[in-house]
Amino acid sequence: MEKYSQKVALITGANKGLGLEIARQLGQQGVAVVLGARQGKAEAPAAELRAQGLDAQAVELDVTNAADIAALPAFFQSTFGRLDILVNNAGVQLDNGLETSPDSLRQTYEANVIGPYAITQALLPLLRQAPAGRIVNQSSILGSLATISAGQGGSWATPGYTSSKAALNMLTVVLALHLADSPIKVNAAHPGWVKTDLGGAGAPLDVREGARTAVRLALLPADGPTGGYFHNEEQLPW
Repeated sequence: MEKYSQKVALITGANKGLGLEIARQLGQQGVAVVLGARQGKAEAPAAELRAQGLDAQAVELDVTNAADIAALPAFFQSTFGRLDILVNNAGVQLDNGLETSPDSLRQTYEANVIGPYAITQALLPLLRQAPAGRIVNQSSILGSLATISAGQGGSWATPGYTSSKAALNMLTVVLALHLADSPIKVNAAHPGWVKTDLGGAGAPLDVREGARTAVRLALLPADGPTGGYFHNEEQLPW
């Protein structure tokens, strides 16, 4: 089929919170957005975005489900003929301090590290065909070794979530190195402390502010950075 003339983006975990707002802001920039979520949960949010005049579709995507991931390339090829932007936003926090079980740790890594890698690997052939492929990994300042070792993580410094975000940061660097000879740019985003299910109602930022870093990295110009770790335009310490 004929390619879409505009950019196309997949945002994982996009049925609510930061993922939905990232999709909304990209859609407002003229990007066709695909909202990925489990068990059909993205259908209603995608309809909400369409009602706002945005080009939005849903795809069933559990980032820990190999069959869901394997179906993605054919979906994008047949529906759009392209994919320009991948925002690995989905993630979990299952920690209980040092009582966190090894099984919880495995589940955390499946969702926060292995899932993003598997999705990236599956969609890389399409992203390589894009004029300006962009991969954004939704990380956290809690993935910063420098920040946590300085004692700034407090009670948020937990075995699973923080170490998985550090692993996602390293994956970002590795992908950027391997794709350095291509137009693809790979970066990690720290959204800030945002009012979401994870961040809680007491967080200082709303989702509109929290989405901005990922959206900026998804739309980087050709001379933009790759292999970096950012909040807004500030580069963060690994």
